Amino acid sequence: MQIHRGRLIDHIQLVVADIAAAKRFYTAVFGVLEIPLGGEAADHVWFDELFISTASSPAAAGQLTGRVHLAFQATSRDVVDRFYAAGLEAGGRDNGKPGERSYHPGYYGAFLLDPEGNNIEAVYHGPAKASARSVVFEF
Repeated sequence: MQIHRGRLIDHIQLVVADIAAAKRFYTAVFGVLEIPLGGEAADHVWFDELFISTASSPAAAGQLTGRVHLAFQATSRDVVDRFYAAGLEAGGRDNGKPGERSYHPGYYGAFLLDPEGNNIEAVYHGPAKASARSVVFEF
């Protein structure tokens, strides 16, 4: 088994009312970002560091999560544009069309509301050299 992790977050859990809608939305946007479905059961799905479950899942405390903002890295402006289109097609709602933002020079992002109302972003920070794409753990 092999998993990839970044440097700050090990995993995030969203607890949703409609697991089928969440799976449809995240499968679409993560397909564009080249992040595969890691696994699923009737009460949950997961993609890399993001775990999504129903409130009745043993992994949840019986409560839906409140609105959160999650930003995912994109490898180009084109990927941000395709993320936005795929998310709209899969039931997301516009929360900021693709474009440059004033956060720093080269910041190009798009924002969608997922089926639960979470603010989901794809961002390309412009040309840069990463020291590594991810940290790889092998078991």
